[in-house]
Amino acid sequence: MSESPSLRARLHKEIDPRARNIEGLSNFNKLVVLLVLCATLVAILRTEPSLQAEYADDFFWIEIVAGVVFLVEFALRLWAAPEEEGEGSATSKRLRFLISPLTLLDLVIITSIFLPLFFESSAFLRMLRVFRILALARLTRFSRSLHMITQAVYERRYDLVITLGLAAFLMLSGATALYWIEGPEQPEVFGSIPRALWWAVITLTTVGYGDVTPITLEGKMVAGLVAFAGIALVALPTGILAAAFSDGMQRQREMMLDIADETAPDKP
Repeated sequence: MSESPSLRARLHKEIDPRARNIEGLSNFNKLVVLLVLCATLVAILRTEPSLQAEYADDFFWIEIVAGVVFLVEFALRLWAAPEEEGEGSATSKRLRFLISPLTLLDLVIITSIFLPLFFESSAFLRMLRVFRILALARLTRFSRSLHMITQAVYERRYDLVITLGLAAFLMLSGATALYWIEGPEQPEVFGSIPRALWWAVITLTTVGYGDVTPITLEGKMVAGLVAFAGIALVALPTGILAAAFSDGMQRQREMMLDIADETAPDKP
């Protein structure tokens, strides 16, 4: 007879979607997702003075309930952390859980909910309430697909770093060229490389506000080259991220097929 799973193992499958062998969220995680959305909505509505004045008590209790549930969820995840796959002792797995980015985000959100109970500084309270909008990022914990995509993007991090380096080189080159060419004509906007960088950033990102433009023939020629380089520059990370998303979704499909094969009844 196989040994029944421990309470901690059952809890881990209940609170961690990656540990479940079925699609969808557990009832507990559905509650957490609902409270994440409510807490984020309250953080947004509280920035409107008229709503804050009329519904201050309602907002307060919604945030407190959400904070209590988030705190309970954090404690349960910490206790069940040793059930994570991989090598290591219970202590080391709990330590890895505590220093993971999502856990640190959870701590920031929980702190931003309860810390205002002990401080009266209005500026400090406004800053903490803005932090609560970060609660939306917690939703990535409840999606296998998003986890796979995040992992795929992480694997392409060196490609993205190279792209960012190329972007920085093109921005500096464009700003330097316009500083040499347009600086004497428009010293207020191209009189230094830092001033010209604003134009380079807006041009390379293909935004083009039009508030700063070259007026000389040479400057317009360089600006055209920088604009074409900006189109290519935007395409590079787009292709890298598209490939990463495709890899993540493919892994998700393969994992679901493996689970379906494992759970399917054996054919005679």
